[in-house]
Amino acid sequence: MDSLLWIVIIAAIVVAGVWYMRQRTVTATRSLEDAQAEARRWVERLGGQVYALDPRDDPAAKQALADASERYTAAGSQVEQAKSVQQYRLAQQTAYEGLYYVRAARTSLGLDPGPELPAIPGQERAGAVTEARAVTVEGHEYEASPTPGRGTQHYYPGGMVAGRPVPRGWYSEPWWKPALVAGAWGVGTYLVASTLFAGMAGANFDAGYDAGYADAAGDGGDMGGDNGGDMGGDAGGYDSGGYDSGGFDGGGFDGGF
Repeated sequence: MDSLLWIVIIAAIVVAGVWYMRQRTVTATRSLEDAQAEARRWVERLGGQVYALDPRDDPAAKQALADASERYTAAGSQVEQAKSVQQYRLAQQTAYEGLYYVRAARTSLGLDPGPELPAIPGQERAGAVTEARAVTVEGHEYEASPTPGRGTQHYYPGGMVAGRPVPRGWYSEPWWKPALVAGAWGVGTYLVASTLFAGMAGANFDAGYDAGYADAAGDGGDMGGDNGGDMGGDAGGYDSGGYDSGGFDGGGFDGGF
């Protein structure tokens, strides 16, 4: 009798274990399918808005749409290659970025920017440009503004670039690009950022600047040296190499709208 009881108990444990593992598999599959569907939904939304909006003869809108198109291409590629929930979520965040650029283009065109979007990582921490400012760093002039203008045609939605905040706003040029490509801030990039945002309310770049500058000024901190090419090659991909490296002049976009 005791032997039969133990057999029944062991069989029940085995059945329960098999059921539990199957439930876990079903749940994981459902989560993956849900993440895939959500990512595809945002990517499709981005694509529809990119190709439906006419930038006209507005340089700032053309530039913002060029950046949005770049995110659309990157997000689509990420979705196709994704194998996990986290990878689908990264693709979704890329689509969010693209939609922020679409909002920027609509703003430049004087259109309703549309509904609010989910925040992207680091956006709130980076803050925003709250006043128009022009500075000269090493003989070169840089501008930042909360609104697009003749001298500020490059939009950035705000976020962390190579671990440091870049506030949301419009700029005369994508001065953060070297840090984005190299995966680290050089002295020149720090000088531009610190000069542009010093004392600006709403722009949170000052925090940690001194330590970051010390790091950048150390051995290998300046990406403009001999190691710049190697760093740029090694840091390629979605997180550091692809997003802001293309389309800065809006080239190749005129015929798409």
